[in-house]
Amino acid sequence: MSTSKGKFITFEGIDGCGKSTQVKMLVEAMNQSGVKTILVREPGGTTISEEIRDILLHRHLADICDRTEALLMTGSRAQLTYEVIQPNLIAGKNVIADRYYDSTLAYQGGGRKLDLDWLIKLNQFATYDLEPNVTFFVDVLPEEASRRKSKEKDRIERAGTELQARVRNAYLNLANRFHERFVVINGHDSTENIHGTILTELRRRKLFS
Repeated sequence: MSTSKGKFITFEGIDGCGKSTQVKMLVEAMNQSGVKTILVREPGGTTISEEIRDILLHRHLADICDRTEALLMTGSRAQLTYEVIQPNLIAGKNVIADRYYDSTLAYQGGGRKLDLDWLIKLNQFATYDLEPNVTFFVDVLPEEASRRKSKEKDRIERAGTELQARVRNAYLNLANRFHERFVVINGHDSTENIHGTILTELRRRKLFS
């Protein structure tokens, strides 16, 4: 988006990879450095998007078909982009997202086996062609991610490690396809080491000083 003044940074990964911890650490680091930064998560982030999140993750509607799931995810994202992400970027604030459109490409594309090119076009429409400056993919094996998820699992997490394995492979393919934007991070490393790697990469790309 040409009118954007802030930087848009996204984090991706299978459930339990540790990306949410890294998102919070980065938001805190940026704000402490004097760079106004906000955090958004998907699905959710607006009144409408949170209602969609409840349908997708917490109402235990096992009969949601794959296409409905993709459209609901993308609809939530469209509202978040319009209502929160775009205005803050234009205002000069950095936005760090705990998931963005690559989640749909990985989960509904790789996981649910929907057509990837169709999903890309759908998300371009939903996000007003807004692309992140950089995307960090925190990569862990599905078995390790499942071990970390000790709390009650949501509808998608309950699909099991087989789905998560397909999602992980999809993320790796996306990282190869969009290699200039994607940064693959070893999620099995320590929390502090991962945070340091992220800061180093942001400085290299001149997105953080």
